[in-house]
Amino acid sequence: MKSMDFGEKFGRDGNLSLRVRERRQWAAFSVAAAGLLFLMALLAGGAAWRESETVDEVAHIGAGVSYLQKFDLRLNGEHPPLPKILAALPLILRGTHADYSDISWTASRRYFTAYLGEWAFGEYVLTKWNDRISTLRWSRLPMLLLTLALGWMVFVYARRLGGDWGGLLCLSAYVSTPTFLAFGPLVHTDLAVTLFSLLALWRFAELWQNPNGKNAAVFAVVLAGALLSKFTAGILFFAFGAFTLSTRWRPVPGQPTTNPEARAWRRKRWRTTLWGILAAAILVYAFYFVFSVKQSSDVLYLLGHGAAAVPMRRLLMPPMLYLRSALFVVGTSSRSTFLLGHGYAHGVWFYFPVVFLLKSALGFLGLLVLEMALVFWSKRHKAESVEAVAAEFAIHWRVLWVSLVVFTCFCLLSQMDISIRHFSVPLLLVTLLLAPLPRMIEKLHASVPMQGRLVGLLAAALTLSCLLTAVHTYPYYFPYINALGFGRPAYFLVNDSNVDWNQSLPDVKRFMNQHGVQKIELDYYAFNDAATSLPGSQLWDCQMPTGADAGQWVAVSANMILDGHNCRWLLQYEHEALAGGSMYAVRLPVPIPAAGAAGGPPQPSAFRQLGGAPFDTRVFFRDLIRHPETLPHAAKDIRAKYNAANPSAKPLPAVLQHEME
Repeated sequence: MKSMDFGEKFGRDGNLSLRVRERRQWAAFSVAAAGLLFLMALLAGGAAWRESETVDEVAHIGAGVSYLQKFDLRLNGEHPPLPKILAALPLILRGTHADYSDISWTASRRYFTAYLGEWAFGEYVLTKWNDRISTLRWSRLPMLLLTLALGWMVFVYARRLGGDWGGLLCLSAYVSTPTFLAFGPLVHTDLAVTLFSLLALWRFAELWQNPNGKNAAVFAVVLAGALLSKFTAGILFFAFGAFTLSTRWRPVPGQPTTNPEARAWRRKRWRTTLWGILAAAILVYAFYFVFSVKQSSDVLYLLGHGAAAVPMRRLLMPPMLYLRSALFVVGTSSRSTFLLGHGYAHGVWFYFPVVFLLKSALGFLGLLVLEMALVFWSKRHKAESVEAVAAEFAIHWRVLWVSLVVFTCFCLLSQMDISIRHFSVPLLLVTLLLAPLPRMIEKLHASVPMQGRLVGLLAAALTLSCLLTAVHTYPYYFPYINALGFGRPAYFLVNDSNVDWNQSLPDVKRFMNQHGVQKIELDYYAFNDAATSLPGSQLWDCQMPTGADAGQWVAVSANMILDGHNCRWLLQYEHEALAGGSMYAVRLPVPIPAAGAAGGPPQPSAFRQLGGAPFDTRVFFRDLIRHPETLPHAAKDIRAKYNAANPSAKPLPAVLQHEME
């Protein structure tokens, strides 16, 4: 009897001791994760702290302020409102001012006019009505917090998939990824949709494992968050469908194997999923209804103007706003692009694979190769020791890798190939696929201890190299290119925000101070008026220098050297890379050779314009910002310019004509 009592006590004490050890281990890894996120906050936040406003931020910040102050979604309708509202929250709390009597607001009642007016309104919110630097920094704070929240979820989910070390490995890869460090704190949509897409995919897996009301409700909320962040969140529905099809070919744990039971099993889960999707749609509708409640419903003029029509127009505004903007994005998704020294009239399928290889840390690529090698070894030797992914998370694992395939396929088919930031969701899912690597190394160690130890050391070295790369690259994450670029400058390899997104104006200012330059010609990559951010600068086209420019220092965006403009001729002369290669300062020769001559600018027939436009859109938007009274006619003016360049273009439908007038 005494021995039995002792055994029971020993068992209880043993279990208690095990739980204590587990808690301590959980706490230790959580502290390590917090340390990694703190490092990311320093690197990403520190880089953003010193950067000027990027291209999209000008429109996004002003639009977010107007959403909260006016409950009117007229500005920047080409993107859903949630990220902009989050960014504007601290601005509203600080009393950020906007003048709604200004013509940049009053004339922006219709879609295309608002598409132009948002740049003037955003510019004034940043530089005319408020302090530019404090407004920009406070608006970026919520986005930095979203980036850190995404990192914590990476750690939590990877830990469930691959244990403590799997969680820490994936988080290390995430916090050291130059793409997330560059774009995370900025006021744009890609990191927000990445966070909510990850949450939606994980909760979708939870729902299929346990199809109950709680999981459906949480799924609805996070899916709505994704749909309110970016229109490409619609790809999630294809991922859900692809996962369901995969269960027909290869059952997941807990799925019945006989047809009638399997159909009932899927039907129950699909029913719960559809309820979640319906609830998400209601949330999206409610969000749009609230934030457009004071917006004019004149766009639905075809429904009439009577007492019965006006309430109907108000009720139909949310779906109209969402669908109109989604269709606009689809209709304008084909853009010219540039890759590896070549320009293309539209997107190419190999764009994202190449950019992913060039802009990922070599240590991260090494970890992916190592994991693939271990998968091959495990299958070949049929090693059975430790499950790489626990059976209870097999559905989650399936959802993640199927979604990776779906999102990657959409990226490969996309005609809008302009930035690695559009690859953020696949990039994050690839990062999560590293979660099983530590357990795979453990499996190898159980079979061949010596090789297992060596592979473990290699994985640790590769992970450390990722972190060192992030620290070494600080603060210039935008133009980061790894050794696979073989020393080629970033402007030769990639384009757009992969190199410069107008964030480097403070570096131009530092250069001016160091060299005693009071005024500088600036060939920049943005639609704002750079003179407000960089006093002493003047918009310039490096393809058309004048005699007065001879012997002067000029600053040129790296994007303008081969892609936005045709200005490789500049680099024959004294020049200095700024901001890690995002910008170049060049001292022009005396005299400047004639156009087409050796060492001179190109002939007009060889000119290129930003985005493949038939005219310099920067001049158009600069003049619009300086003379907002031209806004009521700006939509017609810009359409006339495009029609003059393309006389065979089809006329717009009547409804769109109404929006232009």
